[in-house]
Amino acid sequence: MLSIIVAISENNAIGQKGGLLCHLPADLKHFKEITSGHPVLMGERTYLSLPKRPLPNRRNIVLTDNPQFAAEGVEIVHSIPEALQLINEDSTAEFFIIGGGMVYRQFFALADKLYITRIHHTWNDADTFFPEIKDNEWQVIKQEDCASDNKNLYNYTFLEYIKK
Repeated sequence: MLSIIVAISENNAIGQKGGLLCHLPADLKHFKEITSGHPVLMGERTYLSLPKRPLPNRRNIVLTDNPQFAAEGVEIVHSIPEALQLINEDSTAEFFIIGGGMVYRQFFALADKLYITRIHHTWNDADTFFPEIKDNEWQVIKQEDCASDNKNLYNYTFLEYIKK
């Protein structure tokens, strides 16, 4: 199963200036809980933006067109077909696409499931966006609404979608 996990604002923004929109500890905890023990695939810039890399307790796969890129503890692929070959080799595993924007766009149509954290705020200075999730293509199977608190500045909703 190919899944995407991402935090998205009300206007489908996912990033600005190479970073996340905001620091939302509950989303980071949710991300860790969902992806731990599973393979994760990301672009080179997403990998380099991680505060701790490679991500522990996960098979880290980096998609890059840079033939010079090397990193200890990760598998490197240079094309989508090469990435799909790794994904298809283990049909029992849930593989996660974890970013960034270009990688999400390339795998969106191939995904079976979406794990979305909808942050109920709009960033007008965002520069990276997630594809539109259309109701006629995706069905919500789980929803958990969460209120802001002293650690999480914005209201947010954890959503799980499956492809119709």
